Formats: sequence, C-alpha cells, structure tokens
Amino acid sequence: MDLPKCMKCDGGQLVPLSDYGTDGSSVLYKAWVCISPSCGFSIRIDKGQVTYGKKVETTSR
Repeated sequence: MDLPKCMKCDGGQLVPLSDYGTDGSSVLYKAWVCISPSCGFSIRIDKGQVTYGKKVETTSR
C-alpha cells in the first residue's frame, strides 16, 4: 500500500489507524496520522465529524 505524503510537513507519511465503535464493531481507518514526531498532524472521524490539524501527543496512564 502506498501511503500518502503529509502535506503539512512535507517530510512524513500519513499512516491509517483503526479503532472500535461504541457497539464494539471495528472502524477501519478512523484516523490518519503523520509519522514525523515533529509534525504529528492528524485527520480523524468522530461520530460523523471530521477533525484535522490536532497534534498527536503522548499521554501517560
């Protein structure tokens, strides 16, 4: 699979991420995230709303 180039940083690629819905069904390609740590661009779908531009950050549990 050819991965798309990130148009924000022009140096990374966007990789797809999957998740599970509230009813337990799988949601393929719910988000696409830039693999460049300095960029962190993402585009995602949540409950039918498309959001983009939020930097992906690490959280501690």
